[in-house]
Amino acid sequence: MPITKNTASFTLKSVRFLSNRKLKFILLVVIITFGITVPLVLFFGFTPGSLITIENAFPNLNFNHPVGIYIAPDSTNRCFVLEQAGIIKVFENNQTTASYEVFLNLTSKVAAGGELGLLGFAFHPNFSINGFLYVDYTAPGPLRTVISRFKVDDSLPNKANVSSEFIILEVTQPYSNHKGGQLAFGPNDGYLYIAMGDGGSGGDPLGNAQNRSSLLGKVLRIDVDSGLPYAIPADNPFRNNSFGYCAEIWAYGFRNPWRFSFDTETGWLWAGDVGQNSWEEIDIISGGMNYGWNIMEGFQCYNSPSCNTTGLVPPIFDYGRTVGHSITGGFVYRGAELPWLTGKYVYGDFVFGTIWALEYDGSQAINSPLLETNLLISSFGVDQNNELYICAYNGFIYKILPL
Repeated sequence: MPITKNTASFTLKSVRFLSNRKLKFILLVVIITFGITVPLVLFFGFTPGSLITIENAFPNLNFNHPVGIYIAPDSTNRCFVLEQAGIIKVFENNQTTASYEVFLNLTSKVAAGGELGLLGFAFHPNFSINGFLYVDYTAPGPLRTVISRFKVDDSLPNKANVSSEFIILEVTQPYSNHKGGQLAFGPNDGYLYIAMGDGGSGGDPLGNAQNRSSLLGKVLRIDVDSGLPYAIPADNPFRNNSFGYCAEIWAYGFRNPWRFSFDTETGWLWAGDVGQNSWEEIDIISGGMNYGWNIMEGFQCYNSPSCNTTGLVPPIFDYGRTVGHSITGGFVYRGAELPWLTGKYVYGDFVFGTIWALEYDGSQAINSPLLETNLLISSFGVDQNNELYICAYNGFIYKILPL
């Protein structure tokens, strides 16, 4: 999970946000009234064609610290929302929906609070046939990350059978923060990708992210359709190595990758990696690559004026603490309602509540602010039409819409 936010600073920021919006509105009225030809980009940071707003997608529903929203990959038009405490709720994807059902309750198994809890969820690519779903949660005694498979009840499609749990992987956790948690199946290979934080504390004191004999500080890639409990894909970069490296590793050198996603058109794997003290970063992840933590933080050497960057893959973009404190990774937009965002990576900051769009052509990144909010943005999601949603810690789910 991103860092916990100080309530007092949140309140002050909310005041600044409201004041800025009022000022921009007044300026806009003056411009329109008197016909002043001043580019709106001076006041909003983006062009008129890219203006967005958000609205409460399900105003009759409220959730307890939602950390993910997912749409069933079938024809049922159902939404699934993860609550950090260990509950998954299901309901019809309709703005007038006024009730939900508890799809899966794992509160008796989950260690929750701070950066712990039920952190990830993914449907099997053949979910409509096999009813399999996968979750990532932290469990106590000893503290560990658990990756498990569950199955939908054969007679109750809105219920997953708790007793069907099949544990895929367990990773012991040394500290209570930096757990990653994202799960996703690759759209082209069908393998399960897993985000693992560096295990926590500060500065990665155990050196997990650079240690390829540890699963911490990595993105893992496994085949859950072969072997028991899983198999290693034939093209995993460290499969059959002779150095004691974990064969599950797809890429390494991460601090706390909080939300990754695949671009459905290019297949690129985008991730937001939460920084330590200074820099939040965005990476495009490829197999076998080292993304630098804790040698680097963003484009900068970490805790040192100089460092050896040989073999390290820098981020495609980073931002400092003057504009945000904790990145929440998002999605490359492939919907229809916001055509000016097509192909751009839309993401946010958990602490500041800002939403940006990052355009990247493979060599140059251009970042544009889209909207300032007073929300604690914990996660993004997409529906069956690839339209964007936001999970906020105030308990509501919001949809991104044209202004």
